[in-house]
Amino acid sequence: MNDSASPTSPAADSPDLVHVMLGECSAADAEAVFGVLAGHFDSDRDDDVPGRREGPRPATWTGSFRADHAPAEVDGVILAGPVTADLQGGPVAVERLRHTLAAAFSVETAGSAAGDQEVDLQLRLSNGQPA
Repeated sequence: MNDSASPTSPAADSPDLVHVMLGECSAADAEAVFGVLAGHFDSDRDDDVPGRREGPRPATWTGSFRADHAPAEVDGVILAGPVTADLQGGPVAVERLRHTLAAAFSVETAGSAAGDQEVDLQLRLSNGQPA
């Protein structure tokens, strides 16, 4: 197996790298959310379905994205149900991903924590645009 980064993979030490974990959702909804993000940002997922972690807790899906720009246009996407998204990374990069998700879904901030150079943000995604 080749562990080297592909030209489109996000660099592990990039300040633009955002780790995304999705939970409390179906595999199809996780794929829809990651599809929006992968359509605008380089990802470690390439064309693969989201990574899935299983254990005693409900399944979660993970991916990393390099948010080195703000996309101009983002289409809305339909979800079967609400999705919890945890974003972790540099403040500017996390805000770019949050803005992109807000263009595709209705987004409610469920929690946040900030450090010197990193932000943790929990979002609740659902269908429709905020009023």
